[in-house]
Amino acid sequence: MENLIFHFDGGRARGARQAQLVGVVSSGNLEVLIEAAALQGACEIHVQTAARGFGAIWQAVMTDFHARWQLADTRISINDMGATPAVVSLRLDQAVESMLGESA
Repeated sequence: MENLIFHFDGGRARGARQAQLVGVVSSGNLEVLIEAAALQGACEIHVQTAARGFGAIWQAVMTDFHARWQLADTRISINDMGATPAVVSLRLDQAVESMLGESA
């Protein structure tokens, strides 16, 4: 397993939010837990993945995600079993939409 941590500043504050868990950990998929956290306006993303050596791809996907949503005071935990970048983006968007009650 590989553990990656991404940290983004410069997000926007959002209203009341409840933690959400989306997806399932299975071959080629992942689960995402998203929750509010006191992070001084930052967004932290913790990834635990079975696919080692893909840090640059994870960085690109997380940077794109942050550009879309610009979350502040949010912690995201991802448990991955080899999901493709498209599936990762889909699950992240699904988690945010569930938490905020809105769509992209």
